[in-house]
Amino acid sequence: MSENIVWHHQKVTRADRASIKNQSPCLLWFTGLSGSGKSTIANALDVALFERGYHTFLLDGDNVRHGLNRDLGFSDEDRVENIRRIGEVSKLFTDSGVIVLSAFISPFTSDRRLVRNLFPAGEFVEVFMDTPLQTCEDRDPKGLYEKARAGKIKHFTGIDSPYESPERPEVRLDTSQMSVDDCVNRLISYLLDRQLIFTSPQANGA
Repeated sequence: MSENIVWHHQKVTRADRASIKNQSPCLLWFTGLSGSGKSTIANALDVALFERGYHTFLLDGDNVRHGLNRDLGFSDEDRVENIRRIGEVSKLFTDSGVIVLSAFISPFTSDRRLVRNLFPAGEFVEVFMDTPLQTCEDRDPKGLYEKARAGKIKHFTGIDSPYESPERPEVRLDTSQMSVDDCVNRLISYLLDRQLIFTSPQANGA
């Protein structure tokens, strides 16, 4: 990094920005195999929070690779850089007082730890989509497992590339056993219990 680059502190703090939104900034990091329900649950939670008047932003793995990370492939090195960039972008969003939801396979423990370390204690919420591989493969919404089994996709997580399961995630969800509503309610309860969201702004007539 150049010695000429200096961090500029803003007069409006992240706490100021969050206070008018009736929430505390945080990052919900959805991790799990392809087909485990990351995007589905993240989208459903995003809608539920938006309808309650909260300020959120959803970062989805495929969408980010269409723009910010379009130069990255799926080698181990590129996956590390993919997650590093997402972590930095997520931090910028939380600095604006927003609740960020990210849906990325993020298979490596070290990468998820790198992102966690960017945030103050309690602001990184690891949501492990603990859905069995067989269920994910049976769903195969994008036909990726079939291609991976046929050798048409290399370095596919869960097939010929490892997934390192979180040992102590803040929230663990199994969409083979839980409905979308069950998962969303569990996550909202977690946010309320940890005071990351407060009484709905809409409920206050705001």
